[in-house]
Amino acid sequence: MKSPAEVAAALDETGYLPDDGIATAAFLAMRMRRPLLTEGEPGTGKTALAQALASALGVNLIRLQCHEGIDAAQALYDWDFPRQLLHLRTLEAASGGELDADAAESSLYTPRFLLARPLLRALQEAPCVLLVDEIDRADDEFEAFLLEVLSEYAVSIPEYGEVRAEEPPIVILTSNRTREVHDALKRRCLYHWLEHPGLEREVAILRRRLPGVDTRLAEQVAAALQRMRQMELLKPPGVAEAIDWTQALQALGTASLDTETAATTLGAVLKYREDAERVRSAGVLTP
Repeated sequence: MKSPAEVAAALDETGYLPDDGIATAAFLAMRMRRPLLTEGEPGTGKTALAQALASALGVNLIRLQCHEGIDAAQALYDWDFPRQLLHLRTLEAASGGELDADAAESSLYTPRFLLARPLLRALQEAPCVLLVDEIDRADDEFEAFLLEVLSEYAVSIPEYGEVRAEEPPIVILTSNRTREVHDALKRRCLYHWLEHPGLEREVAILRRRLPGVDTRLAEQVAAALQRMRQMELLKPPGVAEAIDWTQALQALGTASLDTETAATTLGAVLKYREDAERVRSAGVLTP
């Protein structure tokens, strides 16, 4: 892809509707071979961007879901110890007790026993899109380890040797900003903050994702969500909740949003009792 406009068109064909900022950030990440760190509120389309980019490029999406306590073994590789042990016992039985220790050891550390986790798979299978999802949930040590891998796109496995990507994967990192990502990782990446979509773009997203939706209903849902996001909610609704709410209203046969139906279906869009009570009492559900 030779320009942000071409990236935008390719993403649009997958069903992901990017704005100019997203398309430009994705284009630069591919052209400069730099990881792209995307931050924003949950539901703004960070994960969906990586999925759409992989689809647009026709390559595999490899996802590393970060969580508290994740370590290098879970992200990079591990050895299949049960199979190694079974293999060793087979060699012992076949040798009649005259097993060559050095040969046996070297046979244990081969690709057949190597369990490739997402980071190693991305290095081996590139070109691909590597999604490092919710990096803010991992701890500082894992972030430092990830920085080392992304700096060289290579890892050294003591028993096996070096694995280096022939072509660097396209790397998308996401963060919900539950904590600040360290400056060292940010300097290695390009950066883009994803906002909730504006009214017109959200209506377009709903009509794209739900082709049969009535235009008036899509506009009313999008307008209601715009008003909710201006409130002090524990979890402002994202695009995923907009789609869920619209589908719920469609399932009820609702062609036009009214206050009563909106109030009774809030469970599809707001997931905290305090938020639902605040929205109901604020009167923002009135079309």
